[in-house]
Amino acid sequence: MNAPLKNPPDSHQAISLPIEGMSCASCVGRVEKALKSVPGVKDASVNLATEKAEVSFEAPTDRRALVAAIEDAGYSVPSATVQLAVEGMTCASCVGNVEHALKAIPGVAEATVNLATERASVRGTAATADLVEAIERAGYAARLLDGGAAQDDTDARKDREQAELKRDVILAAALTLPVLVMEMGSHLIPGMHDLIMRTIGMQGNWYFQFALTTVILFVPSIRFYEKGFPALARLAPDMNSLVAVGTMAAYAYSMVATFAPSLLPAGTINVYYEAAAVIVTLILLGRWLEARARGRTSEAIKRLVGLQAKVARVRRDGGTVEIAIGEVAPGDVVEVRPGERVPVDGEVVEGDSYIDESMITGEPIPVAKAAGSQVVGGTVNQKGALAFRATAVGGATVLSQIIRMVEEAQGSKLPIQALVDRVTMYFVPAVIGVAILTFLAWLVFGPEPALTFALVNAVAVLIIACPCAMGLATPTSIMVGTGRGAEMGVLFRKGEALQLLKDAKVVALDKTGTLTEGRPALTDLEVAEGFDRAEVLARIAAVETKSEHPIARAIVEAAEVEGLALPEISGFESVTGFGVKAEAGGARIEVGADRYMRKLGLDPGLFARTAERLGGEGKTPLYAAIGGRLAAIVAVADPVKETTPEAIAALHRLGLRVAMITGDNRRTAEAIARPLGIDHVIAEVLPDGKVETVKALKAEHGKVAFVGDGINDAPALAEADVGIAIGTGTDIAIEAADVVLMSGSLKGVPNAIALSKATIRNIRQNLFWAFAYNTALIPVAAGVLYPAFGILLSPVLAAGAMALSSVFVLGNALRLRQWGPPMETGRPDPAAHQAPQEPSRIERTAT
Repeated sequence: MNAPLKNPPDSHQAISLPIEGMSCASCVGRVEKALKSVPGVKDASVNLATEKAEVSFEAPTDRRALVAAIEDAGYSVPSATVQLAVEGMTCASCVGNVEHALKAIPGVAEATVNLATERASVRGTAATADLVEAIERAGYAARLLDGGAAQDDTDARKDREQAELKRDVILAAALTLPVLVMEMGSHLIPGMHDLIMRTIGMQGNWYFQFALTTVILFVPSIRFYEKGFPALARLAPDMNSLVAVGTMAAYAYSMVATFAPSLLPAGTINVYYEAAAVIVTLILLGRWLEARARGRTSEAIKRLVGLQAKVARVRRDGGTVEIAIGEVAPGDVVEVRPGERVPVDGEVVEGDSYIDESMITGEPIPVAKAAGSQVVGGTVNQKGALAFRATAVGGATVLSQIIRMVEEAQGSKLPIQALVDRVTMYFVPAVIGVAILTFLAWLVFGPEPALTFALVNAVAVLIIACPCAMGLATPTSIMVGTGRGAEMGVLFRKGEALQLLKDAKVVALDKTGTLTEGRPALTDLEVAEGFDRAEVLARIAAVETKSEHPIARAIVEAAEVEGLALPEISGFESVTGFGVKAEAGGARIEVGADRYMRKLGLDPGLFARTAERLGGEGKTPLYAAIGGRLAAIVAVADPVKETTPEAIAALHRLGLRVAMITGDNRRTAEAIARPLGIDHVIAEVLPDGKVETVKALKAEHGKVAFVGDGINDAPALAEADVGIAIGTGTDIAIEAADVVLMSGSLKGVPNAIALSKATIRNIRQNLFWAFAYNTALIPVAAGVLYPAFGILLSPVLAAGAMALSSVFVLGNALRLRQWGPPMETGRPDPAAHQAPQEPSRIERTAT
């Protein structure tokens, strides 16, 4: 979104507009003509390749007129999303006010405001300046968040806010203490009343309290009145309005009692300076504690940002120079010393080392790196020195994308928030109405002094009903929960996944690359008597170097891993339908299926027992003959990942069914699934059949989470209620997913589901506290308990309870920072899942 032009532009001023729908040169001409017809446009140049229009001006022009002209020509300006920092919000009503102001702007398709992150996410074609202006008209301040400096700016602003609140709390408390002692001491401390009467007198006491309270209200507490009364005038009252009206009512009544007592009925002359002073002081204290706690909710983002290196050593002009991280360009060769952080993403060109990638994957074991290996910015180099070529810098690095994903998830709203939004939209006006009714009821029906009772109880209603806790209940838990997930290598790309994942009944897993490593590997090699295993493997691998088959590559890689020297070969020949043969190390080598051995006159029955075992495991055995003798049986398979069995057991402990979807034949699929305890095996599924399988699982069991890593998994990831992509998979799969596991380990799946359950449980606790608190205490503040029990709620106690409610909600959300994932703690779940014995309908019909 580009800012509108508010001042007359010079000839060089221009804006760039993206355009969709152009297909040829004539489209370009039509768009240019439409733009040039807009008053104030000097020139318009449209580029078909970039699908952008560059527009310059000779007079002020509204951006909306340009968008309208493009749309009238039959094309469109695609929606863009901007992030705005919003200052001055204090409660859920503020969120509603800002959202209402943004949605009223032409061109805004969607606006979401988050109280915990103090950000607004706006999608549409409206100009940024229009958005900022609308927020300012609503009584708040806003600025565009752009680039990596945004977090630093936000942190600096929050630090300033905390410092200002701390200063104001100290000043307000210092001035409130004498007021409290003078007023309450007269009632509670023996002799205090007589001392005051003998010295300064009652009127002098009131003058003294008036002076101190006036300073308290209009110096450290002026923020409530500067924001509260204008919001009330706009008919959009918020928490500040409640505090402003309540304390000002007590203050004004006290002023009348002090300076014009004749205006009040007999028996009602009293002052409530201490109530007004203590109320604002307690609320300031709550605000300060709240600001400190809110700063801690965003520590996950701070830690991620802190992982970014500040400088990099780059080879340029024959030497090595140290430059700022922002100046590194793709293609630069960057040097990293032992113990340093990798500045940007790249590919190793020199050296070898081990790199700690736990900040990306959550895996604590360092990963070996050599020439050709990929490195990720923010990870920590261990003992060796490396040089790598930068492949991604700035916002394109993996770490920057992770930060962006976490920020987007933290700023999103869950479906459960819709109820809160509906309630808070009418909450503050309703509270003001209840306060008015309370005042009138006590004035008409209350005991003498009725006016005093009416004022005190109306003020208590206004103060107790602050909706701060409601507004913070959901977003703070989302912030802490998604941040905790990022620390474990679980990224929630969409905040809604936090709520949906907890309801999953089935976790459907793609086999290749998800359950398994995704590449064939040598799993079995048994040699006949009289043969050396290493020699046999070396000769077989030498022959297979001439083949491009995945099985052949797996055998060669196994020999390389074991460091075997491969002999020279000659006379290589592929025997169609049987296998391959060649001369290696002075002997004839034949490798192939059992029928090839029989063709050679050799009896594969020598390995009958091993072949039977391999068949039961879903593996197809190969045989090798050396010098005309049967030498070995070999099996290559896609091995199951080491963490897979433990991950599936953890899913069962969470009460979930596990399904495996694969294109393998049923025998192979069953052989893999059986030892893993997988509940449903859906085999022989073609790539385009995964979506239908997911639909069938949803129809039979309920919500489904699908886990995959390949391009052909993207449709199924999108179809599932929650799509979970393995971070080592393809970009297409990751883009289609709601949750991304940064490591290739499946243990992130139970961790993500358990975190979802913990976060939603935390949100419900917060919402219960926020709603129960208001539901229970507003009637008490109004005085419903007085006729039966003689109980009234002091405005001072109401202020203390209100301040503590927000701190309680924040403190409860922060407990998620200590949440431990089930794969690490291994805590037993009392609702342990028992695998069903009867196959499901999908399992029965899939093949």
